[in-house]
Amino acid sequence: MKKFFATLKNIWMIEDLRMKILFTVAFAAIYRFGSFVVLPGINPSQLVALREQTSEGLMSLLNMFSGGAFSNASIFALGIMPYITASIVIQLLAVAVPYFQKMQREGESGRRKINQYTRYLTIFILLFQGPGYLVNLRHMSGGALSPALDWTWFMISSTVILAAGSMFILWLGERITDKGIGNGVSMIIMLGIIARLPQAFGQEAVSRLNNLNGGGLVMFLVELVILFLAVLAAIMLTQGTRKVPVQYAKRVVGGGQQIGGARQYIPLKLFAANVMPIIFAQAIMFLPITLYGALSDGQNPSALMIALSDHTSWAYNLAFAALIIIFTYLYTAITMNPVQMAEDMKRNNGFIPGVRPGKDTADYIDNVMSHIMLPGSLFLAFIACMPAFAGLLNVQPEFAQFFGGTSLLILVGVVLDTLQQIESHLLMRHYDGLLESGRIHGRGMNAY
Repeated sequence: MKKFFATLKNIWMIEDLRMKILFTVAFAAIYRFGSFVVLPGINPSQLVALREQTSEGLMSLLNMFSGGAFSNASIFALGIMPYITASIVIQLLAVAVPYFQKMQREGESGRRKINQYTRYLTIFILLFQGPGYLVNLRHMSGGALSPALDWTWFMISSTVILAAGSMFILWLGERITDKGIGNGVSMIIMLGIIARLPQAFGQEAVSRLNNLNGGGLVMFLVELVILFLAVLAAIMLTQGTRKVPVQYAKRVVGGGQQIGGARQYIPLKLFAANVMPIIFAQAIMFLPITLYGALSDGQNPSALMIALSDHTSWAYNLAFAALIIIFTYLYTAITMNPVQMAEDMKRNNGFIPGVRPGKDTADYIDNVMSHIMLPGSLFLAFIACMPAFAGLLNVQPEFAQFFGGTSLLILVGVVLDTLQQIESHLLMRHYDGLLESGRIHGRGMNAY
């Protein structure tokens, strides 16, 4: 406890770190405040049916990612997920379309162009998702709309407001990345998830202790143990590595000084894509129900649409797991290029013992990545589907989301990333780190 308070004191003494944390807290407060600002012309006390709809199934996930803004009919109701969907499309184009491949190779200027295209595509997606949300709102809680509203004008103005709200959230995320601590978009998603945790925990505790779901206190304690084990599994997802030894030959530089000669390791992460495949897969799974709401009146949904709206159904989980496996391979292929890694090693007089530099090294790294990627993607898919198993055991739907899946992995990943950045600031200024047992490794640490 003494070390904990000493660490907090050290953090506060570093002006740059203190300002970054204060900026992050301020932007987070703005985001949470906006989640309760209701669209004009809506009576929030009449949104009971909408809140019931978002208490379970796929809608509960969408509501969780928006921090409850979806069920509040807030100006931030669509959240950050349209931007995630746009990012998926742009990354797929970067693999298949030469024009986007060229932009990726242009460095910082290419990255700015890609970001701009992603924003344009986000706005395009919002122009479809906004009306879909409003049609669903009218169907579920039509009584919340003011009788004096003109529906056509309400659709147009509210779609603009919802689109502007999502783009403002994206702006907040970018400001957190620039001026705060951690990755802004990931932080926004985490804030939405963690905002639901106290309520979900309280509902589950009351349900078990009142014996509504059976088991009483004993079953509730068992759930907490399972949740703790799930957290450990999520940490393993972000920390597991396969080390590839790299030997660097000695070379002489100016003044006759020799450098190199030491053996180092490339830590190929067991889950190199981290939580991104789950986020991408989740965004894709949101599309059918969003498009259905935009293109229909919500009446008489098909059996397939009902199955895809239920996160405990076999159809939903099989599709979800398949998308996670596909995106794991795709995202890893985009972010980790064995040919580039082999060229970098060769340029720095490095080689893998027993493997010829160049193409053989690239093939060796690619082979190692292929061997660790399949079990990694399968385990990632299993963790992502764990909330469905928890739901089958009568765990309250909102609390079940924290037993695995996107919620738990994002929480663990973002917390580790943030702590790693804080620790880097401390060590850079010769203060003790956060842990005595070793460094904290976040998701975004460089492979070298």
